Amino acid sequence: MAKRGTKASRKFAASGQLTKKIQARRKHQQIQKKIHRSGATKGKGREHAQPAQESGGEDEDQEDEVEEKKSSKKRYGMSVDDFLGAGFMGGASDEDAELGDENSDPEDEDEDEDDMEDDASFGSVDDLEDEGATHMQELSKLAEKDPEFYKYLQENDRELLDFNAIEEDYDEEMEDADGQEDDKLPVLTKKILHVWQKSLLEQRSLRALRKLLVAFRSAALMNEEDKVLAWSIDSPEVYDKLVRTALRYTPIILEHHVPYKSLPNGKFKPPTQTQKLKTLQKLILSFFHNIIHITSQLSDPELLKLAVTESTKLLPYVISSRRTVKQYLKTSLNLWSSADDSVRIAAFLSIRRLASAADESILDLVLKNTYQTLVQSSKTTSAHSLPSITFMKNSASEVFCLNHQAAYQHAFGYIRQLAIHLRNSMKMKTKESYKQVYNWQYVHAIDFWTLVLARACDVQGSNATKSGELEPLIYPLVQVATGAVKLLSHPRSYPFHLHLVRSLVHLTRHTRTYIPLAPHVLPILTATLASTKTKASTLRPPDFETTLRAPQQYLHTRVYVEGLADEAAFLSAEWLSVRAVHGSIAFPELVVPITATLRRALKTAHGGPKVSATVKALIERVEESARWVSQRRAEVTFAPKKTAAVDLWETDLQLDDAPLLKYVRVLRKAREKQRKLVEKARKGEDEVLEE
Repeated sequence: MAKRGTKASRKFAASGQLTKKIQARRKHQQIQKKIHRSGATKGKGREHAQPAQESGGEDEDQEDEVEEKKSSKKRYGMSVDDFLGAGFMGGASDEDAELGDENSDPEDEDEDEDDMEDDASFGSVDDLEDEGATHMQELSKLAEKDPEFYKYLQENDRELLDFNAIEEDYDEEMEDADGQEDDKLPVLTKKILHVWQKSLLEQRSLRALRKLLVAFRSAALMNEEDKVLAWSIDSPEVYDKLVRTALRYTPIILEHHVPYKSLPNGKFKPPTQTQKLKTLQKLILSFFHNIIHITSQLSDPELLKLAVTESTKLLPYVISSRRTVKQYLKTSLNLWSSADDSVRIAAFLSIRRLASAADESILDLVLKNTYQTLVQSSKTTSAHSLPSITFMKNSASEVFCLNHQAAYQHAFGYIRQLAIHLRNSMKMKTKESYKQVYNWQYVHAIDFWTLVLARACDVQGSNATKSGELEPLIYPLVQVATGAVKLLSHPRSYPFHLHLVRSLVHLTRHTRTYIPLAPHVLPILTATLASTKTKASTLRPPDFETTLRAPQQYLHTRVYVEGLADEAAFLSAEWLSVRAVHGSIAFPELVVPITATLRRALKTAHGGPKVSATVKALIERVEESARWVSQRRAEVTFAPKKTAAVDLWETDLQLDDAPLLKYVRVLRKAREKQRKLVEKARKGEDEVLEE
């Protein structure tokens, strides 16, 4: 681990004197390069001897400087070159950053992060392009040794001779900027940005990249106090162009110089540790931290989306820094749960990209924080927040299905937590204990895990061959959901029951696992049929997708009873139409108790004509489908004990023409039309809702 500087050294760096010292030293180095360049045609011995004779005073200063270096090194354990090169500002090594250094002081971590972001840590990037000066010297010698070939290059390959002209133009601009007063920062202009862009596109220049990222740091920290900046940005147009240029060009330049590996399974590995990558590591980390910082300041959704999208391309270069990964994951999850739709999609793609890392510990970190963010964002549900929560559940389920083995550990633990809450509520039977189950977080958690298991165990999807890893979790999840349904049977709790039944129907449809839901839906239908003294009301029909517990004023009202009957009948038809139920060879016998119970309830029905008509239509379609299945199985020649033949018959059975499925398709179209009308009315458009 690199040694930290003394307290006096850190104060010297924070005061801003370090930056001025570094700039003066670089200016001196540029002058020395020009001197060496002008004397390139002279002999080496003369080149080294003449400055020694003509600049005796300077040699004495240099000797004093060397002595000062030695004494300071003995005194503080570091050289002046190390101090001026800001070597102490890098903090811990990359390996220490990867381990997280959990036992370190939080204040020290903050200081290390600030040190890492300082401009002085970028100075070593210039050494990667010192070969440009050597190239210019070789070209000047070529003009003397082979004039004809030099003339040919002038006519056919002028860029080879003038490739360093852009850098010289920038050096002249910087010299003009250095001529200003010390207390005024140079103002960044579009002309300077254009010079950097040209150098990046034509030469893939790392030196131009360093200058661009130093300016980007000034843009990201321009509103922060006590920060030493290198540029002043006065124009919003320049600010916008700088941010866009840095975000778009940096991944391209890094991919050119230090490419990373993409594995066939969609994962990626960090680039190979080379000397060039080690030199660029601090530059990349600082730029990445600046992106994380600037995302909290950007208000333009398009620019924010660009920042998230382009930062995703830099993940292979920063994946070794665990602290950086945690900060980026926290920022992405925040945008994923609260930003605009386009930004949320980009944030989800970055989260999925991070989960695709070859390091499984990062995947565990992503899965844990993704689920916690989802649960925290689903405390309340309304018509406005429901689409957002639905998007989060669908996208999070995709992340959990990236690695079924890692997802099993998390799913098992979180489903067990739901079971513990349910057990405590069943034992204590108090109002407070019931609230641990009857809440939106519990409902969305169960629905989320049904989505995960349905996606992972889908018999018709791409994950059909991997269903064995998460399939054992279907049974405990169903037990938790059905136990929560049976916890309370009050009419006000029926919306809660319908939410859980809807989730289990989805699970049944995709996994083709038979789940007996009739005992949980029939009580709702029979209760609506047996309702007496239903009173008319001017209350609007309840939206069961955003209702968890019916308000007290809805009890015994006609609008509530009819809404319950429609919703329960639709879910019953949905459950009976899935292949795990309707595709069974025993479907005619399976529906006998259901139809018998509903017909018995119809004889003493008091819920109103609309409720009775809804239940009658359901009974007729179910019995018609039972006869349809009986006709097709009448031709079989095998006995019920021939399970292989039974499975083959059920697989070959085509359900598209079944009467119940046609009925369900009609109900879906009617509900979708009603939903669109309600959505338009909510947005204030002139629409009339017909009953």
